[in-house]
Amino acid sequence: MRFFPGLIVLIVLLTSPAAAQELTGTMQQIDQTGQIRLGYRVAEPPMSFVDQDNNPAGYTIDICKGIVAGVEEQIGRDVKVEYVPVTADDRFNALGENKIDILCGSTTKTLSRSEIVDFTQLTFVTGASLMTLKDNKKLDATGFDGTRIGVVKSTTTEVVLRHLIQDTATNAEIVLFDSAQESIAALRAKKIDAFSSDQVVLLGLALKEDDPTTFVVKSEVFSFEPFALAVRRNDADFRLVADRVISEIYRSGKIFAIYDRWIGKCTRKRLPVFDAMVQINATPE
Repeated sequence: MRFFPGLIVLIVLLTSPAAAQELTGTMQQIDQTGQIRLGYRVAEPPMSFVDQDNNPAGYTIDICKGIVAGVEEQIGRDVKVEYVPVTADDRFNALGENKIDILCGSTTKTLSRSEIVDFTQLTFVTGASLMTLKDNKKLDATGFDGTRIGVVKSTTTEVVLRHLIQDTATNAEIVLFDSAQESIAALRAKKIDAFSSDQVVLLGLALKEDDPTTFVVKSEVFSFEPFALAVRRNDADFRLVADRVISEIYRSGKIFAIYDRWIGKCTRKRLPVFDAMVQINATPE
């Protein structure tokens, strides 16, 4: 059988992962630079945080590592991973200003945020709650009346908490902080009566303390917080790679191992709403 050099080159090009479809947007940038930048919050356990070895870790970090592998498979080579710390204030600007390529952490998907970024399939569901010191019974006795409640600014929890206090005509003061670490320090120093955040984050923060029993995380939630990863707007090819990876993690059941590693020790058992989210987002290939 006679082979023609031109035909062989054509076959190689057609079977190359990168040549199967011309790379665009973030995928093209990653291919050209050889690196992908993962934005993450440094103190939002168990979703994303810095571990004792000073490495990024957590539930969404594991999911993002899977997405990195999906990107490498798509472009046909390894890429360097750069972890970029972001805050609640600057995380979306970091995407728009091309400082990060994907936002990995405890980010609630909302329609208003979808005006400035795009979101992947859902990665977690939770709700806002309250953390108090164990010996502070003020909220148990009076509810929110006369209390000082801390919350990280520029979060959906801040918005929901303000609406709740307004709708119930409650006499409570909201105290804004730049980070969860500042909020916990203020709570420990009794400068505030409670700290409000996503319940799963509160549980993770308590578990990282030297004595977790010092704190109480309320069982009640007062909002619905669907988490997702954020990417730049109108970057369909990169978002599709991320969605493919998330869907495969759900279909294969790998998500339950990730859940048990980072969240199972907080909640003891999975909530039915989490299992429902997995089933709904296990999109067929």
